Amino acid sequence: MAQGLMLFLILFPMAMAPVVFPLRRRDRGLRDRFIQLVPLAELAAALVLLFLPAAALTLPGVCGLGLSFAAGSLGRLLAAVAAVLWVGTGAVSPPYFASAEGCNRYYFFWLLTQGALMGVFLAGDLFTLFVFFEMMSFTSYVWVAQNETPQALRAAETYLAVAVIGGMTLLVGLLWLGHLLGSLEFARLPELAAAVAAEDRWELYGAGACCLVGFGAKAGMFPLHIWLPKAHPVAPAPASALLSGILTKSGVFGVLIVSRFLFWADVPWNRVILVLGTVTMALGAVLALFSIDLKRTLACSSMSQIGFILVGVAMQGYLDGENALAAWGTVLHMLNHSLIKLVLFVAAGVVYVNTHTLDLNAIRGWGRNRLWLKGTFFVAAASIAGVPGFSGYVSKTLLHEGIVEYIHLLEHEGLSAAPFQAVEWIFLISGGLTATYMTKLFVAIFASPRAVGQRIGVREYMSSWTQAVLCCGAAILLGLGVTPGRTMEPIARWAAAFLAADEGHAVHYFTWVNLKGSCISLGIGAAVYLLVVRQLLMKQEGSERVYVDRWPAWADLEDRVYRPVLRGLAFTGALFARILASLGDLVVLVGERILFTKAPGIFVPKRNEDFGVYGRKPRRFLVEETFSFDLLLSGLGLVILLIYILI
Repeated sequence: MAQGLMLFLILFPMAMAPVVFPLRRRDRGLRDRFIQLVPLAELAAALVLLFLPAAALTLPGVCGLGLSFAAGSLGRLLAAVAAVLWVGTGAVSPPYFASAEGCNRYYFFWLLTQGALMGVFLAGDLFTLFVFFEMMSFTSYVWVAQNETPQALRAAETYLAVAVIGGMTLLVGLLWLGHLLGSLEFARLPELAAAVAAEDRWELYGAGACCLVGFGAKAGMFPLHIWLPKAHPVAPAPASALLSGILTKSGVFGVLIVSRFLFWADVPWNRVILVLGTVTMALGAVLALFSIDLKRTLACSSMSQIGFILVGVAMQGYLDGENALAAWGTVLHMLNHSLIKLVLFVAAGVVYVNTHTLDLNAIRGWGRNRLWLKGTFFVAAASIAGVPGFSGYVSKTLLHEGIVEYIHLLEHEGLSAAPFQAVEWIFLISGGLTATYMTKLFVAIFASPRAVGQRIGVREYMSSWTQAVLCCGAAILLGLGVTPGRTMEPIARWAAAFLAADEGHAVHYFTWVNLKGSCISLGIGAAVYLLVVRQLLMKQEGSERVYVDRWPAWADLEDRVYRPVLRGLAFTGALFARILASLGDLVVLVGERILFTKAPGIFVPKRNEDFGVYGRKPRRFLVEETFSFDLLLSGLGLVILLIYILI
């Protein structure tokens, strides 16, 4: 039964995707009900799969190398979380797109992406994971470009560029691993990696680094995070909830797979993950603090929370046989962040639909009297800030305790713990900044005086479906937060078995020992809000105090580094191509002089300027390519390579 459910979860939404077009021509309401029912069927199947024993399925010959699926505990949990998010976004999408065009296209790729994402979480080897991972990247690209504005198209271009570059790098890593180990099956990877000779260890690290780039790009890990702040402000709110809430987790899932099965307890590897996670965590929080765009702030927040999760991934490796708390925190923060971002982005969608803007100065005070929206937003904001009594507090406490445990272990062995003490303080400060920017958003939207000239909007500012999703999401976050020992901990114990977590020990979440970390973070957050946000990131304009974006424009990695580098590579490639073409021209001209003579019996072809590539010579060297064209060529190269591999 488990095997059939796995295939159903992957293939059913893909098979249903084309149905949206004939349904729309018949009745728009019928189509809307259809896209709400399909995720419900997926959720039912995912919940049943949770309670079934682990199972495996192999489809030999499919995609050339065959596809392998395995219903591991963590994969099943993430598949269920994905189904929940699709149900939620499916419920709010019809009212959100009530007056929009191009909905059929969105829903078509929305269902395709769901099936591909299920394939990622239920994969049994790295090849299967790669196939569905790339499918998911290309289908979700349409979400970012949905509105077809210049900003949306440019953000989609960035998203696709990161996806293509990450996918090609990941493919190199998988080919390298396949050559080195002889298999890409999860179950065989630890044994095969341990058998690699010491002199070939560098190859394993090289292949792992390629995989880390590919998966990290999707996760939003520094320095490949550039798509997150660009894509979310322009994507529809339901799409942003999925991009932030669950698609980034596919990248984290890949990093977990590589860390767990190839580099378990490997100090150099875990050091790299820890450094990248710490930088991602801190930088995302700083970017969110400076932002004055609602969805951009939430996008940068997602980057920061991914950093928290990556720190947990690294600490699992460091702790080795005593990694329960770090593993539990990693699993639970993935779960919490998904549910939190569903609530926050749906709420952001409500604000945008009514105000048609995301600028904090324009929407300031809009939600003052909207109690349902204010309450649900507060629950999600408090949860992600790590306020005790909300779900985010539990997962952040476990992650923090993982760092503290390793510090105590080092001190017990008489070793310096200074680097990890620094990581702990960056962790606490980043948590404090989370509280700061969420307070900034809540005060701006729900507590400040209304902005001058603001649209009041209609009395019914959100649909009953949207209200139901927000209330259910907030209720789950609150329920998990007040009963961690009965709800969250059993989930963590079960899912973390996939990560080879030990049995662990009982955690008393609401004692002073564990509350202390949260209090320090919240205290830092309050101080930063009063001293930085209110004093430096706001200014007086007439009778109003407005928010200002003081982040320097020159600090944009995409415009200052990545695009110039890619254009430079395109120029260099074109230069070498021109040189080689000129050498070819020379060979042809020499051959023409030798072979095409006027000796008797030798045919001299009629001069034709359209014959071959040598008829017309450019007068000067000129390369004028666009980034989109370069990207197209990269994509074509990837397709040709995949066809070669599969056939």
